[in-house]
Amino acid sequence: MTAPGILLSVVIPTYNYGHLLGRVLDSVLSQLTDECELVVIDDGSSDETPKVLETISAGRPSGFRWLRQNNAGAAAARNAGLRASRGSHVLFLDADDQLLPGALAAICSAFRDDSRATVVIGGRLTRWPDGREKRHPPPRRVDDDPCRRVADHLLDKTLSVSHGAVAVARELVDGRPYPEAFRGREDIPVSAYWLACGRIKVIDIPLVRIHKHPDSLRHAVKVSESLEQALADEIFRGLPDECQKLKPSYLAQRYLALSRAAAQTGERSTARRHLLAALRADPGQLLARGQLRKLIKAWMGSCRRWPE
Repeated sequence: MTAPGILLSVVIPTYNYGHLLGRVLDSVLSQLTDECELVVIDDGSSDETPKVLETISAGRPSGFRWLRQNNAGAAAARNAGLRASRGSHVLFLDADDQLLPGALAAICSAFRDDSRATVVIGGRLTRWPDGREKRHPPPRRVDDDPCRRVADHLLDKTLSVSHGAVAVARELVDGRPYPEAFRGREDIPVSAYWLACGRIKVIDIPLVRIHKHPDSLRHAVKVSESLEQALADEIFRGLPDECQKLKPSYLAQRYLALSRAAAQTGERSTARRHLLAALRADPGQLLARGQLRKLIKAWMGSCRRWPE
């Protein structure tokens, strides 16, 4: 449900990140104006998260609300935040990250300047625990063909979409909620849909600092062929018919990644099984984007560490 005058809602899901919440909330609250709001969803945290949110709420900052739900995962928390928000556009932000100064003003200006835009993409910074930081500029060019955009995102990895660096019109977000059955990588089906169905506008400024640490929301989850198949089904279920031709290539890439991972841990029979699955899906992917080189490197490392 939208409210007159609210152009942008920032939605932050959080689970047991009470020790980091102050950083991300300060980065947003310091930028709020009358046309922006901040909605935080506590996904059943068992740490100091509720206390942190109550303390901030007691100060009655304008445009700030928070809700608590039983633990249901990041996807469910984002969907709950979307339902509770009232802006005509939405920016999802992870609780362990940090909105950069001027980000909200830049996003709002982009949507005001181009009323047809439904997706605004900016750059991002990545910071590691040792203080190293890397700048990731926004894409130089976004193809007019929706399926080419999806291929650039899923296959070529030249069109990145990250929470905090992309804002989306509500009607587009409403059309593809986060899939709550997945407890990891649930953002991929959503971002692919945004790129396939949205009108893209790129702004050449960094919007978010993404902090890398072991227990972040982006921490790797255990994967399998069945999980990769289920995720691929979920991704392509929401895409236009003309994009379905990309599915075998996407699956092949994912199976090749599983094969490399298995080889690196000495599980050679498993690595061979994943390799065969990739070849069945799309044999051409073995020669795409250095896949063969990476696979050979993984197998050579396996042979050195675990000689038969």
